[in-house]
Amino acid sequence: MAAGSTAEAGAARPAAAPLTERQEARRRRILRATAQLAARGGFDAVQMREVAESSQVALGTLYRYFPSKVHLLVATMQDQLARLHGTLRKHPPAGETAAERVAETLMRAFHSLQRRPLLAEAMVRALSFADRSVSTEVEQVSRRTTAIILEATGHPAPTAGQLSAIRVIEHTWHSTLITWLSGRASIAEVRTDIETACRLIDLAATTGPPETHGATETHGRPAASGLPAATHDR
Repeated sequence: MAAGSTAEAGAARPAAAPLTERQEARRRRILRATAQLAARGGFDAVQMREVAESSQVALGTLYRYFPSKVHLLVATMQDQLARLHGTLRKHPPAGETAAERVAETLMRAFHSLQRRPLLAEAMVRALSFADRSVSTEVEQVSRRTTAIILEATGHPAPTAGQLSAIRVIEHTWHSTLITWLSGRASIAEVRTDIETACRLIDLAATTGPPETHGATETHGRPAASGLPAATHDR
């Protein structure tokens, strides 16, 4: 997104004040209800009125937290990703190389998605529909996903080449997720593609940074890929 567009988006969505403990509990109920509805019926099953009823909040209150269904589902995606991140920190991926660890991390995410495919499809559709007004939520998803991959590599200070490899891995993840959800790729094919892309991490560690033409980073991290992110079932 261009700098001007970012400024406009920021002007449209001023930074929100930190939530109180009661507000945070209400937000968690809303996201839990959204995930349950989506897991049972997919994107179309997530209706704002039903979410409000299931989470026991007033409809007007729900809209104050989440202006639209797309905002709600992208936030649900970020919440699911945060849960996965916590699990991975408690049980880090195994593997002798960075490529093996990243591949294991992403395949754990796919197996979680496999358990609740309708939820996964709903979140991916929401990301596809997201416009500028949802940029903050989309950015949170991308930042969390990048952090998960970086931690799996074990490289606290990645090189420019490794950051480029991570972006390619995120793009591959996005593509394989879409093809799997649409029934055009099996889990075995997903694994092969993910493992192939992840080898770039180890390759980048033995080669110099690629020649670049223009900016390759955004705010000190790999540019956002629009990644739909992993989910985790508690």
